[in-house]
Amino acid sequence: MQRRHLPGLAITIITATLTVAVAAQNSSPAPPTAVDFTRDIQPILQATCYECHGPKKTKAHLRLDSPAGITRGGETGPIIVAGKSEQSLIVRRILGLDGDDRMPKDGDPLPPAHVALIRSWIDQGAKWPASEAAATTQPSAPEEPAHWAYRHPARPPLPEVRNSNWVRTPIDRFVLARLEKEALPPSAEAPLDVLVRRLSLDLIGLPPSPAEVDAVAADAERNGKDAAYAELVERLLASPHYGERWARPWLDLARYADSQGFEKDLPRVMWKYRDWVINALNQDMPFDRFTIEQIAGDMLPKATLDQKIATGFNRNHRGNGEGGIIPEEYA
Repeated sequence: MQRRHLPGLAITIITATLTVAVAAQNSSPAPPTAVDFTRDIQPILQATCYECHGPKKTKAHLRLDSPAGITRGGETGPIIVAGKSEQSLIVRRILGLDGDDRMPKDGDPLPPAHVALIRSWIDQGAKWPASEAAATTQPSAPEEPAHWAYRHPARPPLPEVRNSNWVRTPIDRFVLARLEKEALPPSAEAPLDVLVRRLSLDLIGLPPSPAEVDAVAADAERNGKDAAYAELVERLLASPHYGERWARPWLDLARYADSQGFEKDLPRVMWKYRDWVINALNQDMPFDRFTIEQIAGDMLPKATLDQKIATGFNRNHRGNGEGGIIPEEYA
């Protein structure tokens, strides 16, 4: 095969080109000087943090799937101190400092390169994309679990009203604020006998007798209307009818019935559970105990007969009276 000789300049160019190509293939690209949140940080958070701090789950009220959530932080406060990665809680938790669990809690540690990117981004001022930067400055309420049972009770601020002389209690402010919004004046105060009837129907579900109304009126003449009304409230709360009145909504939700509700709809013995609910309300039983004893009272240590009766809550389903049916398995 005949060898072809290339001019010296062409050989030099080819050699230089091959050298550059090999060098580029054998070396990794240099990290960017400015760390970009969307390009560099968000993929790390998405891969390692969204499972516990994303749109589907927000442990410790912390969301890391948006600039607003990251800026707001969680239950322990802000997690980023712009320009100071060593003081930023997110970095300290990633590294497992301060005696806290290392994050992600049940996952592998972040690679040093990822930690370095997060630290560099914070040290460079924790800058956001221009399209999302405005959202971080807008005030927003803390993220809360969707279900009301897991939300921390918080007393709302009292609304401002124009006719503050009408207000007697903090609740009046909420009523009056809505009336003023609708441009409606408050109704005149009802006569005492009407108030007695309303209160009795609300608390015990029964109208007062004429003698009871007269007794409240006489008390009002002696001690004043407000004192008489307060005394009536205490008396109605102490009435055994109070538990009967307020057991009804709970028993409806628990599907209580005195018959099987299916096929022949034969009667069944459930009244002991009904009476347990009434007595629990009259005793002002704490709500946690009220629910625990109904769901699993028979599983409590040294369960009493009353606690076992409370678990009738689990037997309020419909039943069948056909032969061979096992009631415990018919749910």
